[in-house]
Amino acid sequence: MSLNGKEVSFTSSDVSNEKITAAKMPYKSYRPRSVSTCSTDSCSSASLSEDDTPVRSKIQQNSKGFSDFCIKDIRLKDFGRREIEFAEQEMPGLMSLRKQVMEDKPLRGAKIIGCTPITAPTAVLIETLGSLGAELRWCACNIYSTQNEVGAALAEAGFPIFAWRGESVDDFWWCIEKCFEGKNWKPNMILDDGGDATNFCQAKYPNIFKNLIGIVEESTTGIHRLYKLLKAEKLLMPAININNCVTKTKFDNRYSCRESVIVSLKKCTDLMFGAKQIVLCGYGEVGKGCCQSLKGLGCIVYVTEIDPICALQACMDGFKVVKLNEVIRQVDIVITATGNKNVVVREHMDKMKSGCIVCCMSYCHNEIDVAALRTPELKWEKVRSQVDHIRWPDGKTMILLAGGHHVNYTCSSIPSFVTSITGTTQILALMELFNAPIGRYKSDVYLLPKKMDEYVASLHLTAFDAHLTELSDEQAKYMGLPKNGPFKPNHYRY
Repeated sequence: MSLNGKEVSFTSSDVSNEKITAAKMPYKSYRPRSVSTCSTDSCSSASLSEDDTPVRSKIQQNSKGFSDFCIKDIRLKDFGRREIEFAEQEMPGLMSLRKQVMEDKPLRGAKIIGCTPITAPTAVLIETLGSLGAELRWCACNIYSTQNEVGAALAEAGFPIFAWRGESVDDFWWCIEKCFEGKNWKPNMILDDGGDATNFCQAKYPNIFKNLIGIVEESTTGIHRLYKLLKAEKLLMPAININNCVTKTKFDNRYSCRESVIVSLKKCTDLMFGAKQIVLCGYGEVGKGCCQSLKGLGCIVYVTEIDPICALQACMDGFKVVKLNEVIRQVDIVITATGNKNVVVREHMDKMKSGCIVCCMSYCHNEIDVAALRTPELKWEKVRSQVDHIRWPDGKTMILLAGGHHVNYTCSSIPSFVTSITGTTQILALMELFNAPIGRYKSDVYLLPKKMDEYVASLHLTAFDAHLTELSDEQAKYMGLPKNGPFKPNHYRY
């Protein structure tokens, strides 16, 4: 591949296809995620416009007569365009990559289905892929992860977008299906966030699935699902694991969540954090970021963990590691960040004190057993957007945020700078799979080579006016390193 006028190639030895085995995977009992039903009344009404016309029934066109899209309201396009232009200013690495390779059109001929949040930063990714020659059809990976004005701006720019905020579960799957049903359209790549588009393709369009050039996946949940396909010998093409690339997991998962957990909680609850007792379920990268910011605001933070290594890290960072039942009666907030199923169940919620806030910070939609709260004796009251009060017969109230969905996507946003890092990595992964010589990649799950991670990081250092030290010939020889990297082996964990 050509980057900034230089030919950069990667051989199979550069790329790690290190397996995340059962011993390495956070949860052995992983099951594919499902999009749970919404706990607020917004799921039944948010699919309607102000004139009560279902979004799927609306006939809309952009200013050029293009109509191959389904969004909330095309009239929001100007507002959405301003949002996208503002996001571009905070995405230096992605914009730099766009300028470097746009003339070469390295993705000409790529037909990509995208299933990600549709936000202003993601729109910059979508428009970058378009400028590199790719044909796209796009939907949302979460029923609440769409900014309607951004969807309108992308539709106005001629992109087939099928998403709106507050889709029903049926809407969600309909939007994914529309991405596969374009006229004279046969996708050859998938860019996924959670694995829904991948699994949908494998189940419903097996002929398309077996002829895919490759899949790029960015979430823990989606990676679990890819390895499940691989184990069942149903993964028929190469896939690149973005989630475990350093430039994704350390920045998107940790640093982004470190900020957005506070924003999400404050937007929903106007909460004062000092001295609040909080239990954080899961001390992976997301959990580490959340705990760091909550501790900095004066919270008393407990951690639950199944992994002894993560538990030891939590202890060394100053957090008390407990079982959820040991603290559930006293905590003010419960936050899940495990990627597993039924982490907080009805037994826990029955024991919570009145006013306890419950939310999820991971991609998994069923960490909180919301379905168990849909019983006659419990009364639901929607008090504001994405905030439900659930009242027990004795008057106790539990506060549920975002209906148990990813509160990060629903009540906050992913910072543009972090999306720039992840988006740049995703584009490089798509370019690598699309342009790789036949036979370089097998039907397996790969990590990007270390030198590509370092390249992504270097594109973003200019934003900080950071100046890297260069190795002398003597130092490089002493360390046994190439002068221009990679500077760490693939197994290095940062």
